[in-house]
Amino acid sequence: MAAGCFRRIGLALFLTGAGVALAGPAASGAERPQPAQACSEAGRWLAFDGKRLLGVPAGGVLADAAANEVVLIGEQHDVEDHHRWQLQVLAALHAQRPDLVIGFEMFPRRVQPVLDRWVSGQLSLQDFFAQAEWEKVWNFPPQLYLPLFEFARINRIPMVALNVDQKLIRAISEKGGQAVPVAERDGVGRAASPPTAYREFLREMHLAHLAGRNQAPGRQGSFENFLDAQLTWDRAMAEALARRVAPAGSPQRPLVVGIMGSGHIRFGHGVAHQLRDLGVTRVASLLPASTKEECRSLQPGLASAFFLLPEKPQPAPEPPRLGVTLEEGEKGEMGVRIAQVSAGSLAEKSGLLAADRIVEMAGRPVTGTAEVLAAVRRQPPGTWLPLKVARKDAQLEILVRFPARP
Repeated sequence: MAAGCFRRIGLALFLTGAGVALAGPAASGAERPQPAQACSEAGRWLAFDGKRLLGVPAGGVLADAAANEVVLIGEQHDVEDHHRWQLQVLAALHAQRPDLVIGFEMFPRRVQPVLDRWVSGQLSLQDFFAQAEWEKVWNFPPQLYLPLFEFARINRIPMVALNVDQKLIRAISEKGGQAVPVAERDGVGRAASPPTAYREFLREMHLAHLAGRNQAPGRQGSFENFLDAQLTWDRAMAEALARRVAPAGSPQRPLVVGIMGSGHIRFGHGVAHQLRDLGVTRVASLLPASTKEECRSLQPGLASAFFLLPEKPQPAPEPPRLGVTLEEGEKGEMGVRIAQVSAGSLAEKSGLLAADRIVEMAGRPVTGTAEVLAAVRRQPPGTWLPLKVARKDAQLEILVRFPARP
């Protein structure tokens, strides 16, 4: 989490774009191209001509994208410039296709009525975030996404909730998709089998997940459950997008745009693969590259086109992160549960463990993740933060020392 903990709930860390590289050795069988001269100039669109990465005119990229049924726009959730770039792309697409629909990974299906009320102007900003349960369902800083939401409201562009509740993803990851009754699947159908390269990519993510929880790889079934959960996630978003694609021959055919983590988009393996299974074949994918180093790692087939963002000067050092992934506890359970502890983090050094529940911080009861975030943000460098932690049947006092600012 920015200035605190990882800002995501449970398993969602791995495919949302939070720290997932755009390209990697297991992502594609394509030979990695040599570093391109195109990466020397920021603020421009790039695309592959065979194995060569070239600068391309913005007008051509956006016109080609707007000619599709669906456009997927990626992000790393905690990078502010990714969201500013997304707004720029949305404005350009809207100019070409005013009949636009925007789907957001950030919202589960059940809050769709809230999105409808926001776009129609019935909700204040405060009411919108409260009724959408932002701190619970997404938990990244809302100001990162606010320009996108305001753009939809000002232009009366329908917003679509693409996601499902994390309790469904968690249930599938624990028990497997077959063990979750149809009535508890939020209406999500069975996902299409993944491409081999995507399966291997997810296997790497699963191993990273286990390492973050200090667990050794277990039975094959645990990976299969993890795979089921991620495919359900992709399928849910694809279904929500596909429902907004008008049948061929319809007098009004909106351009459907999906805003989501880059991991769901790369190489057409995630959401685009599920869209094709649903009969939606004209799909474009646009990804940002934040650094020249990241640009040089791009591979053919990763996306339709890329935008190289200028690098920002480094800000003053932030207070260190606690280094945990949090999730809300079960109903009636005190505190906030730690789903994962990052290796080498303050949390690990302080003795916190996965499955611990933080019930008090600095003597104050903890009832939700927002309180943990706020307490960590407030903590000055070089000070101590006392925690009361429930671990199994015991309660422990743990002190977290935040290092002095360099």
